[in-house]
Amino acid sequence: MLKSIQRSSEGIISVPQGAIFNLVAALPGRVSSQHTHRAYYRWVDQYLVDIAGLQPTQGEQRLARMERLPVTLLRSHLSPARLRAWLGMLVQRNHGKQGLNQARAAVMTLAGLLAEAEWIDDYTNAAMSRVRIPRAEDGQRPGQWLSVDQLRRLMVSSRAIATSENQSLRNMVVTTMLCTMALRREELASARWDDLSVQNERVVLRVHGKGRRVATIDVPRAVVNALTRWRNALIAGNTLGTANSPITRRLWKGGRISRSGLTPDGIWMIVGEAALHAQLPHVAPHDLRRSVAGALNDSGVPIEKISRLLRHKNVAITERYLNKLPHRNEGAVLMSGVLGLENEDPFADLNS
Repeated sequence: MLKSIQRSSEGIISVPQGAIFNLVAALPGRVSSQHTHRAYYRWVDQYLVDIAGLQPTQGEQRLARMERLPVTLLRSHLSPARLRAWLGMLVQRNHGKQGLNQARAAVMTLAGLLAEAEWIDDYTNAAMSRVRIPRAEDGQRPGQWLSVDQLRRLMVSSRAIATSENQSLRNMVVTTMLCTMALRREELASARWDDLSVQNERVVLRVHGKGRRVATIDVPRAVVNALTRWRNALIAGNTLGTANSPITRRLWKGGRISRSGLTPDGIWMIVGEAALHAQLPHVAPHDLRRSVAGALNDSGVPIEKISRLLRHKNVAITERYLNKLPHRNEGAVLMSGVLGLENEDPFADLNS
């Protein structure tokens, strides 16, 4: 990020040819959470796709883009008008208030860092800070709430889509952990073998959550079995590595196991492809988290236990979380039954 700053007689900053800005290096000074880092990279990438016309990236490609953001491009496309227009696009795509706030924060953090580095002027940064998000629905988008049967189908499909035994074992680890332990995809991607331990004769996983919070979760027997088979495959392929090596791994063509960990985007792809094979609607990893919460709530599990599993700060957050799920609202169906219409064909008169 070092540069030779030059200003014209009017005080306008001159940008050297090919100047780049490393957001990956600059962001930790503003935001400490790795989860927020990834979210900001995703939103900045989306902003450049929507406003600057760049091609979307993910995984290592996205990280590489964030390390080498062209300053000239940023200066051309960071403005109050463009930010306001982009937020409007996100509203039209049905992003909720929470997502819009995070999207705005990501772009504003980038603009603030650029202003500190004197790549953009303070006036532009201040003007962008006055842009407010358009009206949108509160909270998160509803997403999908899968039934217990649908969760089972997705887990089975994660193995069915595999093209090798190693991929089948890896996918089963991913989906069983998501569908039972309510992990965020970033938490699963960051899990290491030394995060697993035995406490009081129970296998537990140390989960590195949002805001540097750490929690311990009991590991179900089905997950222990899946992890054991997967670990044996790593040992057989001489790719287990150290105790601090990632649990979930990338796979090379042909099923050979890599030593590098599976990215959050890689987990997203596994879930999406398994859902497609299971003939389910579009499913994201976070849909599995809310589905676990919903299934436990419907089964009568106390909200305190659900809250501990979700690793919320307090039960009130869990209550709001559960209230956002699409619970049954059967009043109209019951009224139709009262009227005696449920056993009738409403189109009978039209067909006669």
